[in-house]
Amino acid sequence: MGWYAGVDWGSGAHAVCVLDERGDRAAQFEVRHDAAGLAELTRALCKFGASDGLRIAIERPSGLLIDTLVEAGCAIVPIHPNIVKACRPRYRAAGGKSDRGDAYLLADLLRTDGHRLRTLAPECDEIRALRALVRTRDDLVATRIALANQLRALLDSFWPGAAAIFAEIDSPIALAFIERYPTPASSARLGAKRLAGFLAAHGYSGRKPAVSLLARLHAAAHTAVGEAEAEAKGELARALARVLGALVTELATLSARIEHDVAALPDGQLVMSFPRAGRLNAAQLLSELGSVRERFATEDQLAAEAGVCPVTYQSGKSRGVTFRWACNHRLRRAITTWADNSRHGCPWAAAIYQRARARGARHPHAIRILARAWVRVLWRAWHEHAAYDPVKHLAAQRLAA
Repeated sequence: MGWYAGVDWGSGAHAVCVLDERGDRAAQFEVRHDAAGLAELTRALCKFGASDGLRIAIERPSGLLIDTLVEAGCAIVPIHPNIVKACRPRYRAAGGKSDRGDAYLLADLLRTDGHRLRTLAPECDEIRALRALVRTRDDLVATRIALANQLRALLDSFWPGAAAIFAEIDSPIALAFIERYPTPASSARLGAKRLAGFLAAHGYSGRKPAVSLLARLHAAAHTAVGEAEAEAKGELARALARVLGALVTELATLSARIEHDVAALPDGQLVMSFPRAGRLNAAQLLSELGSVRERFATEDQLAAEAGVCPVTYQSGKSRGVTFRWACNHRLRRAITTWADNSRHGCPWAAAIYQRARARGARHPHAIRILARAWVRVLWRAWHEHAAYDPVKHLAAQRLAA
């Protein structure tokens, strides 16, 4: 006899509902999100045969709750929240919502439509670790960009020269300059000789001499602000520069760790074998691809998950093709970044991009077209555990021509 459980995840407690094959409730309860509650949950579910005959539906496919259930041998079936939202009218007409009701909905949806849903296959520990590192780094990069924009906007309001003297405002030399000279008054006696000494002390590796940098500093627009305002904003600029400096340092350390880890994985070497994949980009690709090949049974599934193939809408005589919004956005960003880089080192990729542009496709669209072409090659190599071979790829192109 089969059993179907639904777990409505919550930050403090989880609602659970277990149904039999006819849809009758066999159990319904709540457990707290702590050690005792999770132990109680596994004990209760094991009564229904956690490793044999019981499938558990849940909206969130990761986290401590999932790790606990997987370790107990439970079969987890992730269901996207959009599917749950679309199915609510099947169970209630008033539009109400409750945790217990959602747990029942998940269990019954698994009972009736479970043949369309795939059981979660846990990734290997190395991939999970790499995914955590890569996603955290990507989030920190977004934070760095936001802080850099905030610092630039602040400097433009009272000290534009400090933002213009160096090319990148979040570079170590630019941040050191802002800490040393946070206001126009603090740089009043700054000359070419003193600036040259500052550059040498901080290991400046740029090609611009001190005279050129000083001219760029003086050529920037001047703003009329009071002494008190300039001093207050200077303190803010110095604080932002210090935060950015620490963040840039930690990002460099994290990037080095990711580059080492992806190079140590066999699948990492596979992805890095593609043109211009690099190490960080290869880590982004591999962390989203995962280690479970069955997750993408066909190249079309991978292309759809990566959001590099369009969506067709057709009804009667009307037909339209639109951009695919529903996808793994991190995977799409990784694949399109790689595709954009590859056209600078692979003639085949450059030709596909140029043909797309000649047909009138804008740059982002042309990159997605190129990414879709690369997905076919990547999927084949990934499933065959084989590194990219440009000779075989060229032979395949000749056969297809």
